[in-house]
Amino acid sequence: MFILLNIYLLFIKIKVLIIYLLTFIKIHDNHSIFIKFDKTTLIVLNMQNSTLFSSYDFLKDTWDEMFSNNDALRKQYEIISNYLQYTSPEELSKKEELSKQLFMHQGVTFTVYNDEKGIEKIFPFDILPRIITSKEWEKIENGIKQRITALNLFIKDIYNEQFIFKDKVVPANLIYDCPYFLREMKGVTPPFDIYVHITGVDLIRNNDGEFYVLEDNLRTPSGVSYMLENREISKRIFPGILPKCNVLSVSSYPDILYKKLRQCSTQDNPNVVLLTPGIYNSAYYEHTTLARLMGIELVEGSDLVVKDHVVYMKTTFGLKRVDVIYRRVDDDFLDPMEFNSKSVLGVAGIMSAYRKGNVTIVNAPGTGIADDKAVYTFVPDMIRYYLNEEPILKNIETYQLGKPEDFAYVKKNINKMVIKKTDGSGGYGMLMGHEASNEEIDDYFKVVNKNPAAYIAQPILKLSTAPCYIDGKLSPRCVDLRPFALYGPDGIDICPGGLTRVALKKGSLVVNSSQGGGSKDTWVIK
Repeated sequence: MFILLNIYLLFIKIKVLIIYLLTFIKIHDNHSIFIKFDKTTLIVLNMQNSTLFSSYDFLKDTWDEMFSNNDALRKQYEIISNYLQYTSPEELSKKEELSKQLFMHQGVTFTVYNDEKGIEKIFPFDILPRIITSKEWEKIENGIKQRITALNLFIKDIYNEQFIFKDKVVPANLIYDCPYFLREMKGVTPPFDIYVHITGVDLIRNNDGEFYVLEDNLRTPSGVSYMLENREISKRIFPGILPKCNVLSVSSYPDILYKKLRQCSTQDNPNVVLLTPGIYNSAYYEHTTLARLMGIELVEGSDLVVKDHVVYMKTTFGLKRVDVIYRRVDDDFLDPMEFNSKSVLGVAGIMSAYRKGNVTIVNAPGTGIADDKAVYTFVPDMIRYYLNEEPILKNIETYQLGKPEDFAYVKKNINKMVIKKTDGSGGYGMLMGHEASNEEIDDYFKVVNKNPAAYIAQPILKLSTAPCYIDGKLSPRCVDLRPFALYGPDGIDICPGGLTRVALKKGSLVVNSSQGGGSKDTWVIK
């Protein structure tokens, strides 16, 4: 009996000693040791999840967000990587399924108009976050603020004094020929000289590690609701991980947006509404979400009426004045008395109320001129002209097919080029030269030849890749980034993160949801 007691005490001492020693064991190269006691047996387990990383095939000459060129883990991914190393594929698959259920439950959908199987789809979501350091974000933030300031000055200038034409910085015919230039806005000045209250700037990271501006979205930029929903799902599937990573919050976006909208009015207690085209619009989920989070009315054109150059909302208690309209209706459909006479989406007479200063429209009509991809090429010149500064964020080299020398160069190097319509969006109407057949290229150029000035071309860049959880393993997929900026009388605020869009098809460079893309949560860490 005495011998058995000594053996038991010795076992206890060994157990305590091992636990004590484990407190000094450091995790090295994502390896660790876990001790399990099972009555009489000491079991040593290595819990590294080797299968998850086994098929991570790096794309040649491509910047990877998680790994450096020598396959070393980037510091900002250490915490999430350690978590992944000791989480089984089965558990990650459960989290992926949970995210789909949450999207389904919340009704997070988008519309694909040319899909014969049905236009409503759940927005694809990859559970692994895209992580950006505070230093990287600081440059992005400063670059976007600089860019928006210059674009706002440009829009004000072309609808008023037009100094940029007189100084031959931007050709006047480029603007006058653009379908987004509204002559109805000539001489109209919005409150506080702010035209672009809400902006989404699309960025890509090239293989040099630098962020470049792909395009500016200043008409009715969408995607912010997906940014907000992605973060809520991350909180559910990775509880505790976000605080450990010191991830900056995005949840204040609706409050900041509401504050900026109220500031845009000269009224003491302005009534703000969100104007939607209706339930069949591709971004209707976003319209309802933002209206709900801001606590404002979601209205359609038929809910509003103009009397004596003042906009009113129809209510059960009679007409109620509207002071600020956050419109998600395109210019062409905004006022049937001045634009598309067949439109039932807008409000007859709203432009007259706007000119009188009795209502603020966000964003201002005519801001789409800065969306045009031909105008995009001059933004660096605008920054130098209006701000006397060098651009913080660079443009992608762009060729205007209306110029004979550019046209000839692009056609000769078509296998290295992507061609886009200057007024195109959503990934439609593009030609990816390296993927197209000779017949497809010939057919495309037959269309281009009819109006070359309506097209631009850019080199096919190496979009950076980020790890995605696909079929139980990590696999790199191309990503871009759309941060959202809000411009008000008190300055420009940029939500820390934005929407990371993902080309979920292997080898694809097209991240648009309508073209098979999805999204990720974007973490900006302190």
